[in-house]
Amino acid sequence: MQPFALNYARPAVEREATTPYVYDSGLQLNVTPDGRIAASDHALLRELGTTTSTAGSKTHFDD
Repeated sequence: MQPFALNYARPAVEREATTPYVYDSGLQLNVTPDGRIAASDHALLRELGTTTSTAGSKTHFDD
């Protein structure tokens, strides 16, 4: 007997994600390609919600 969920479960679709910012180790902040601090870009924050740093823990956000 096969569990009910296995008849209907589908693998999650993996989407290719790109972030419009990069981590600057000198500033210790995420910055946009033009050098602005990502956390002060209101349009970026509205689009993404947060700018999670890729350095260290994923639970810390830029202020």
